[in-house]
Amino acid sequence: MRQSKTLELMVGVFVAAGAAALFVLAMRVSNLSQLNEGDSYRVTASFENIGGLKVRSPVKVSGVRVGRVSRIDYDSERYQAVVELSMDSRYDKFPDDTSASIFTAGLLGEQYIALEPGGSEDYLTDGSEIEITQSALVLEQLVGKFLFNKAAESN
Repeated sequence: MRQSKTLELMVGVFVAAGAAALFVLAMRVSNLSQLNEGDSYRVTASFENIGGLKVRSPVKVSGVRVGRVSRIDYDSERYQAVVELSMDSRYDKFPDDTSASIFTAGLLGEQYIALEPGGSEDYLTDGSEIEITQSALVLEQLVGKFLFNKAAESN
């Protein structure tokens, strides 16, 4: 009888450890593990297509997270998605000709915004807009263009 209680206890500990591991994995994948938002400033960027970009997606420069996507809206006058970036105030020296691109990282296809600093002597400030943007690559569009070009070559 004593051995079955010990076995049940060990199985319970194993199941609890597995549940804790799944919780940690879920937090890492969903980007909710870093909820603390200190001082920040906001900039916007407009894209023709944001793909699967989501609120709380990271904003990176050279692989370093410098901010997060705080809001995504649609501008019905320019027919573009407007993405608001919440930038960490420690990183306040980005030239105002910085460009923004949407890239995909990881096995799960998480999308993020990559910034490429320009050479201007003026810096982005709270409320600035990033003018130079590159939209997300959409696999379906690439395959469609490839098939269309192959069909045109055969004619």
